[in-house]
Amino acid sequence: DTMEGMRDLVVRTLEVTADQPPESIVCPYLPGWNGLPEDLTRQWLDIAGTSAIIDYVASVLGSDIILWGGQLFCKPAHTGLEVPWHQDGQYWPITPLATCSVWLAIDDVTIENGCMRYIPGSHQGGELFPHREDQRDDLVLNQVTEEAYFAADTAKDDELQAGEFSLHDVFLIHGSQPNRSAKRRAAYVLRFMPAASLFDRSTDKKSGSAHYQTHFSTRPIYLMRGEAGANTELISHHPHYAG
Repeated sequence: DTMEGMRDLVVRTLEVTADQPPESIVCPYLPGWNGLPEDLTRQWLDIAGTSAIIDYVASVLGSDIILWGGQLFCKPAHTGLEVPWHQDGQYWPITPLATCSVWLAIDDVTIENGCMRYIPGSHQGGELFPHREDQRDDLVLNQVTEEAYFAADTAKDDELQAGEFSLHDVFLIHGSQPNRSAKRRAAYVLRFMPAASLFDRSTDKKSGSAHYQTHFSTRPIYLMRGEAGANTELISHHPHYAG
């Protein structure tokens, strides 16, 4: 029942954002963003605050947790774009770099419809590898990890059933293939950081994509649990989650 409601939320969200690439609906939980009405943004925020999700994130990041980003990734049947090999830290204004990404499958996610792929152990050194620019129109992102720093033939597939989620680190090399199947691949990705890191609004980090903009300098961030640390600018203490 939960996933049926979430799939309905995806449909309603895509109807409102029909002029945007469906792979790149950034922060659908933020009021006033993406042209979404408040009843839809609140539902996306409620999902982000699911206690089981926050508990898993806390087991990795500790007790002080900030939701700083998220994205609805919807690869339509036959047309979904490729996500090239990359490390998330290449794009993000967080110092020191630390984020746990929650990758929540809304549809069944398989090799055929373009599941996430990752390089096992690539995060363990905490190293941000060189990236090169690739401006192909069929890519979601334009910064690609240099091939000399990993072995693509060691990649694993992150296949998930609807309602399952995986966690991955900010330094993990990952990507995904286009969706060549007849089935949609929808997922909700949530980005959580420890309050010990700073969301740096003065950074010159760019979105890394021609398909969407990130607006780091003005993005509201949410304290989901614990204390905010140095992250005091544009932070929302949502009464339903924080404390």
